Amino acid sequence: MERFIGKFLNYLDIEKNYSEHTLRSYSSDLVEFYKFLKKEDPKKITHLDLRKFLAELRKKGSAKRTIVRKLSVIRSFFKFLSREKYVDTDPSQSIFTPKLDKHLPEFLDTEKTMKLITAPLVDNVLGLRDRAILEVLYSTGMRVSELVGLNFEDIDLISGVVKVRGKGKRERISILGSESQRVLRSYIEDRKLIRGAIFLNKRGNRITDRSIRRIIDKYVEQCGIENKISPHSIRHSFATHLINNGADLRSVQELLGHKNLSTTQIYTHLGSKRLREMYMKAHPRA
Repeated sequence: MERFIGKFLNYLDIEKNYSEHTLRSYSSDLVEFYKFLKKEDPKKITHLDLRKFLAELRKKGSAKRTIVRKLSVIRSFFKFLSREKYVDTDPSQSIFTPKLDKHLPEFLDTEKTMKLITAPLVDNVLGLRDRAILEVLYSTGMRVSELVGLNFEDIDLISGVVKVRGKGKRERISILGSESQRVLRSYIEDRKLIRGAIFLNKRGNRITDRSIRRIIDKYVEQCGIENKISPHSIRHSFATHLINNGADLRSVQELLGHKNLSTTQIYTHLGSKRLREMYMKAHPRA
């Protein structure tokens, strides 16, 4: 079984160009599945085995979203095995996928967003760095993992663009607003950066995702914002504000780096307030 898992992960890496993070996640889920079944030959795995595994996950209290993710990984694995003729039948085809509850992401309104991103004092290099981090996150809508991976050569302050390496190693171009360009330029000049990672910690090493979370938590508390805010909430705020101000869904999809438009459509629910206001103003019988 381990040999087949290795072949599958190799296929995802070489042919599908999946990121290291995704490969580790797939590997972890499949190893867990394999250890539960204790079957070496994938041909001997039946849909009943899959049901037992899912039942065990529910018994352990796994979240519904986690169960759906693990089932998705198993489906992809057996689809690969079936296509490569390693198995005769795909036992995952007869497994029903649990329906997930719709979850609207947490975001900040424009006023709170402005308050948050302008909170850091820029009278020292760390304050300037924090301000640049918040400005870039909100200006581009990039993920925190994409932000910490930024290098000097990815930034073009003359054109006001940044090259982002997203999920599945896909690259896209994001736009830097005038304020984020100004702050980022000041930070780069203060740090005297000419190569390597853009955002650094106190020791001069590339900053981590966890550090970004701590930075945002610090300024959320400082601003007295009661919303449950994560680094990803700034990305949600970016998308929501664009939709609310008339941006089309396809453009927002490109800026966010979403592979499918359906992923971006969640933000149309968040823009319902704008639609209601338009309706109240325009409809004769409103």
